Amino acid sequence: MATYALPELPYDYAALEPVISGEIVELHHDKHHAAYVKGANDTLEQLEEARAKDQWGSVNGLQKNLAFHLSGHILHSIYWQNMTGDGGGEPLEKDGTGELADAIAESFGSFARFRAQLSRAAATTQGSGWGVLAYEPVSGRLIVEQVYDHQGNVGQGSVPLLVFDAWEHAFYLQYRNQKVDFVEAMWRVVNWQDVAARHRAAKERAHTLLLAP
Repeated sequence: MATYALPELPYDYAALEPVISGEIVELHHDKHHAAYVKGANDTLEQLEEARAKDQWGSVNGLQKNLAFHLSGHILHSIYWQNMTGDGGGEPLEKDGTGELADAIAESFGSFARFRAQLSRAAATTQGSGWGVLAYEPVSGRLIVEQVYDHQGNVGQGSVPLLVFDAWEHAFYLQYRNQKVDFVEAMWRVVNWQDVAARHRAAKERAHTLLLAP
C-alpha cells in the first residue's frame, strides 16, 4: 500500500511574508511537517510487524502515535493550501459564489462573530494545537473546533475546512510568545477560494454518504 508523502508547498517560502517569514515556512514544512509524515509511516510499519507476529502489547501506544502523526500530516497539508500571499478579506469577496459566506452567516450569525470565535479558539488552545473551522455533516452546519495535540476536542466525522496552527513552531521565531498577534495576522493570508472549495466538496460527500444504504 502507498505510504504518506510530504506535499510540495504551493508557493515559495517567502510568499506569505510579512505575515509568516520565509524562515518559519521553510522550517515548518521541511522539518516539522516532514517529521509527522515519517512518524506516520514508521508507525504503520510497526503496526504491520505487530500483526505479523501477533504481538499486541504496544498496540495502545502505536494507535495513539498513528493518530498523532497522521493528524499532524493531514492538518498541515490543509494548512499550506489554506494560505496565499494575496489572501485575506472576507469570503464573500474571494470565494466567487457567496455560498461559503452565506454558510458562515447562517452558522455563526455574521462573519465578524465567526472570526472572533475562531481567533479565540486558536489563541486559547491549551498547550499545542489548532483552531479549526469544520463542516459537521449530520446537521450540515459549520462549527469551530479546538484540536489538542492533533487528537482531541473534535466532532467525529467533521471535515476541516480552515485550520490555524497554534503550535509554537508555527510562529515563535517571528512572534515570540504573542500567539494572539499571530492568529490576528493569519486572517491576512487566508485563501478563501480554497476554503470554499473544501466546503463544497464536504457538502457533496456528506450528501452522498447520507443517501447511501
